[in-house]
Amino acid sequence: MKTWKVGIVGLRRGRGFVSVFAAHPRVEVTALCDVNPDTLADLGEAFSLPDSALHTDYDDFVAADTDIVIIATPIRFHAAQTIQALQAGKDVLCEQTAAYTVEDCERIVEAVKQTGRTYMMAENYCYFHYIRRWREMIGQGKLGPIFYAEAEYVHEIEHLLVDEETGEYYWRHERPPIWYCAHCLGPLLTLMDDRIVAASGSSAGFHKRPEYSDHLGFLDMEVGLFRTQKDALIKIARSQVAPRYPHLVYYSLYGTRGYVENGRDGTGDTEGYLWIEGETPDDENGHRRAETLHCPIIDPDALRVLHDPRFPRRPGEQRQAAD
Repeated sequence: MKTWKVGIVGLRRGRGFVSVFAAHPRVEVTALCDVNPDTLADLGEAFSLPDSALHTDYDDFVAADTDIVIIATPIRFHAAQTIQALQAGKDVLCEQTAAYTVEDCERIVEAVKQTGRTYMMAENYCYFHYIRRWREMIGQGKLGPIFYAEAEYVHEIEHLLVDEETGEYYWRHERPPIWYCAHCLGPLLTLMDDRIVAASGSSAGFHKRPEYSDHLGFLDMEVGLFRTQKDALIKIARSQVAPRYPHLVYYSLYGTRGYVENGRDGTGDTEGYLWIEGETPDDENGHRRAETLHCPIIDPDALRVLHDPRFPRRPGEQRQAAD
């Protein structure tokens, strides 16, 4: 069975990728790249990589012996690094967002067509356990055709926009919140098996942090309205500064035969609602009422297997569990 050789660039964000892929039995991490030599050396030592596998130059990195390149750098570098890796014969898994402009997105699509390599944007929220369960239910037609859906991703990250003690801006300060829309649109479009054909939007301005009005990352809230190919309507809301704690990840979908939504009480497992015509019973007074629906992020069965001492592990992991 083939072992896939993986290289990872952008180790502040990509540190978790290194751990995940290093633990996978069919993957070997063979190259790392970062502009910070100290970070590079620390991770190289932690995962027993030779100095020849550590790169501060991206050109050298894409020439290394890898099958797959994982791109976890700031978004403004994604398009160019993706295209260079594809042209070097690598398959690419790139952190979202794929690119900041339509033109760069088109360049990525053309590079995939020209090279025949595989590209995937790493939108992980599509793989939440409850999203995958909803996909099965919607695929069975239980909600009927979806005509409206909405999502909110409200996550206050001002500390990732600016260091207020030094005045140093971090790369996210230039990113309008709605440019980071895949946590909203990714799961919805996956569930609807649909694509966007028209878009419009508006922002609330800079009420909370007017002193940063030259930096679009500090916009209070942005709302997007989207028309899909199947003639459905989608609404999303995004903020990086709104005071919402814990931060909110919310989805709801309305079909001709029912609706489903997760809870609004935070980012972990929530209690949502489901109503299906002809299946959800009326309440004791004969009124229609949705049923409570548990919405776990991680498959409970997977958690039980991972905590089962009989689950096979690598030798080091087995010893750690025994300790």
